[in-house]
Amino acid sequence: MNKTEVDDREYSKLKSLINKNLGFHCDQYKESHFKRRIAVRMRATNSHNYSDYIGVLKNDPEEYKNLMNTLTVNVTNFFRNPDSFQIVENEVLPDIIRSKSDSYNKSIRLWSAGCSIGVEAYSIAIILHKLLKNEFKKYRINIIGTDIDNEAITRANEGKYTETELKGVDNKIIDRYFEKKDGWYFLTEELKKIANFKWHDLISSPKMSGFDLVLCRNVTIYFEKELQEKLYTDFYNALNPGGYFVMGKTETLVGESQYLFKPYNSTERIYYR
Repeated sequence: MNKTEVDDREYSKLKSLINKNLGFHCDQYKESHFKRRIAVRMRATNSHNYSDYIGVLKNDPEEYKNLMNTLTVNVTNFFRNPDSFQIVENEVLPDIIRSKSDSYNKSIRLWSAGCSIGVEAYSIAIILHKLLKNEFKKYRINIIGTDIDNEAITRANEGKYTETELKGVDNKIIDRYFEKKDGWYFLTEELKKIANFKWHDLISSPKMSGFDLVLCRNVTIYFEKELQEKLYTDFYNALNPGGYFVMGKTETLVGESQYLFKPYNSTERIYYR
């Protein structure tokens, strides 16, 4: 067996271990992206090949946590991609609010898919609070954030952030919605109450539905095209009629989803059902 065949065999073993111990669906991710993430941890543990790294995982179960952090790493901050948030604030959310204003229960349900540490979900919460003002408490607002990274979910539920994650945010917003303590910025309880973060695998977990707005930005770029098509169809089905879908600016609808969604603002990758 030559070196390439050995590497391929050990790589397959490694993927099986990761799938079994982390529930991470390796084969659904673009191989180039996946291998780059693995290489980060191999360098950090002085592993020269996949066999070495398998040995590290078997001898040090804590390495699984480091690996998961690397596989799911996100560069994230509040109001990332301001142009998209401007459309959401000026057009999308006001339209959702108008559609609910005459209803009996005034229920608004939003989903941040691949939420990481919750900055996207809380950015939406801040915008809703600004838009509704004194009417805020009259609405039943439920923002759900989901991810496969348990540590990120814990951070999101705590609602605590660093100065870096708040970089570029207007000081008036920081003063109004955050309290600084021991070097952290803690979100107000009023906004934390309307958000709920939980573990959810977009690939294998039960499908969700009944949302007025779904955001899944810069997540599907790591998936193979076939899975992207499936997920976009799932997001379409998760929306109420007239609901909005926001994707990342480098992402593109593929397959059947191109014909399901109607474009609202193609430049900012905002669509509706």
